[in-house]
Amino acid sequence: AVTRKLRSSITPGTILILLAGKFAGRRVVFLKQLESGLLLVTGPYKVNGVPLKRVDAAYVIATQTKIDISSVTAAANVNDATFKKLNSKRAAKAKASMFTKVDPAEHKAKMAAERKVIQAPMDAQLIPILKKTPFLKSYMGSTFSLKKGQALHSLKF
Repeated sequence: AVTRKLRSSITPGTILILLAGKFAGRRVVFLKQLESGLLLVTGPYKVNGVPLKRVDAAYVIATQTKIDISSVTAAANVNDATFKKLNSKRAAKAKASMFTKVDPAEHKAKMAAERKVIQAPMDAQLIPILKKTPFLKSYMGSTFSLKKGQALHSLKF
């Protein structure tokens, strides 16, 4: 499995702007590139509500703002398997016998609990780093949007 080459502007600690999905317009911290080539990012959750998630590099804008995350160790054990979901109802039925029932909601709750265990130390390590730079925490909490007449290609990030 060959990992995709990252843009030179995306390095660990770079503040990225998400362009698509539920968290479009939110600013996140890039932690590392996973084996699949996707980017591991986080809000931190306590700052702007963006949990630890995987994002394709095509759906982010890299800003010039960077933080030093060399002391952050919580991301070391996170990999693509951390984000695996229960495949489908078909997989649940295959695992279940005639007398047992696999509850997808139970699986979802279990996954949420596992993610919280990973997210808490991540936030605890990142928030003090954000507080070192004036206004960075409030910058991360605000969303990015364009005003009427603003051209994205003319902006400098």
